[in-house]
Amino acid sequence: MIRFTDRAAFGAALAKLPSPDPAAIEAARARQASLTKPPGSLGRLEDIACWLAGWHAEARPRIEQARAVVFAGNHGVAALGVSAFPAEVTRQMVANFESGGAAINALSKLAGLTLEVVALDLDRPTADFTQAPALSEAECLAALDAGARAVPDGCDLLVLGEMGIANSTAAAALAARSYGGDAVDWVGPGTGIDRAGIARKIAVVEAGLAFHAEAPIDAFETLRRVGGRETAAIAGAVLAARHRRVPVLLDGFICCAAIAPLAADNPAIVDHALAGHRSAEPGHARLLDRLGLDPLLSLDMRLGEASGAAVAVLLLRAALAAHDGMATFAEAGVSGAT
Repeated sequence: MIRFTDRAAFGAALAKLPSPDPAAIEAARARQASLTKPPGSLGRLEDIACWLAGWHAEARPRIEQARAVVFAGNHGVAALGVSAFPAEVTRQMVANFESGGAAINALSKLAGLTLEVVALDLDRPTADFTQAPALSEAECLAALDAGARAVPDGCDLLVLGEMGIANSTAAAALAARSYGGDAVDWVGPGTGIDRAGIARKIAVVEAGLAFHAEAPIDAFETLRRVGGRETAAIAGAVLAARHRRVPVLLDGFICCAAIAPLAADNPAIVDHALAGHRSAEPGHARLLDRLGLDPLLSLDMRLGEASGAAVAVLLLRAALAAHDGMATFAEAGVSGAT
């Protein structure tokens, strides 16, 4: 199992990323060409099946041990009036996840996902990133490591999400520090704040970016300076999943912002990931474009907690059902294209 014991281990893991199995991809493409349909007629479903084949190293992959992991953390900037909800809602929602009452519980059951909730020091919010780094080096490494440990043995699909009041503020700062632009380009309503709340949120992100302007801009420093425990954990999980060749399905703006610092350093990190959906948070479409990810769904969702990604799992299952279950032209006695 990959571990993030120090910054050097994290940097080395990000610098050298495993690739998918080219022979499995080629075999999956050959199978697609032999199925009883015009070539390309199932559109992205065909691409998804071949993508999964490469990461599973199987011409006919299956999703049998899929896991959804929701990481939760609290943020010091919540005290600055950037959310419509108080910080204690993070802990309350974690309890709701654990008792089975949240959207992700219902959607995980539908999508055939086992669900794990990882609460990260909810009694210790991160520091206010307008005044200090949100996390110390040790805290950031611990969160990255928690993410890595959440990738279970035998997992064949990892679905990632988060919970944390004020984490859309951190996400905006992560995106801005990774890809540039002003705070206003990345800040949105999050949990539903009004115009005055958005103005406060923009000011907070601007202040945070200014405070850390002279600090190194690399993945580790960005994650620890303006991120949170749950966003660092998502980054750790994505990186660990890559080294174990586990395909990843990302949720919305916050989840994608968590890997933006990694992608800014090494764009290939997204090769084993799909964007489950494009959320209603305004910055998400811009961020997906910078990451080079084409979302599977666009349903105006903005809940987080892996809800959009869980819905997208149904598309992956549809892709594999067709890929594995259809007859070939030869099997069906149907004449192929000439």
